[in-house]
Amino acid sequence: MSDFTLESNSFKDGDYLAADHILSENFGFGCAGANKSPHLAWSGQPDGTESFALTMFDPDAPTGSGFWHWVVINIPCSTRELVLDAGISGGANLPAGAMQTRTDFGAPGYGGPCPPEGDHPHRYLFTVHAVSMAELPVGEDTSAAIIGFQLHMNAISKASLMGLCKR
Repeated sequence: MSDFTLESNSFKDGDYLAADHILSENFGFGCAGANKSPHLAWSGQPDGTESFALTMFDPDAPTGSGFWHWVVINIPCSTRELVLDAGISGGANLPAGAMQTRTDFGAPGYGGPCPPEGDHPHRYLFTVHAVSMAELPVGEDTSAAIIGFQLHMNAISKASLMGLCKR
């Protein structure tokens, strides 16, 4: 068993996320952040890891099923971090070979937090998954739920950080 861990230069586990990481106003949900994905770095890669995946999920979203804000798969096993704004649309800041897949916003790429006004603080779970396959058998338009199923079936280990947001 490894000590697989996830950390960030952008926030500490349990901290509120800065405006840089909040959804921008062009999404139409009433937030005015910079919509930049945070820096994330991991260590303690378990034996048998062929790739990594990164997910960002809000279990508190008022949808009945949570909300997937960011999904990145097929991150090469030599990679140990995603830089600030790696989730930009089009994936220009991702490591070669990594692929962003569809989120609950309807398209690939990072979509920052923007909980309903007056709601309790929402939890945003950033999870890195050590995957036993170099490439998951999915495409960029595959739903986050199917990606989640594939990760559940093929992840060796995972590590998480939680960021908060309230407005």
